[in-house]
Amino acid sequence: MELTSKEDVDTPLAEVFEAISDFASFERSAIRRGIEVQRLSDDATPQVGMAWDIRTDFRGKPRELHLELSNYEPTTLIGFEGDSASLSGKGQIELLALSPRRTRLSVKVNVQAKTLSGRLLLQSLKLARSKINTRFKQRVAEFASLTEDRVNRSA
Repeated sequence: MELTSKEDVDTPLAEVFEAISDFASFERSAIRRGIEVQRLSDDATPQVGMAWDIRTDFRGKPRELHLELSNYEPTTLIGFEGDSASLSGKGQIELLALSPRRTRLSVKVNVQAKTLSGRLLLQSLKLARSKINTRFKQRVAEFASLTEDRVNRSA
């Protein structure tokens, strides 16, 4: 199942990339929401191979996810690969400068099932595809807005 969304941000490309590659702030945000996040490398500098083990409760069951930074091209692209017991997926955030003060944020997520329970979960998501797409686009728009606010606040 693939989800895609694009949003425009009224902030320069370099500043948006700096904000979305601040993984420590995302780790803190997840921890505040009750998600266990453990970075597997000591190096705080973003680089391919950087990985996290993530644990949370979802739909009443404890879930574990291994997330790895699979692609990192400064100022243009961040790619992730995730793996859990029943699902695997890839995510990509791509930035494009529309003007010196405006940036397009493109987010793509592709999830695949590894087990029967994963297939059942994906099938139920596919049945609600329009609702899932709408929610995904809203979340990406919210993420873009928060990123823009964070960059403008620190400027």
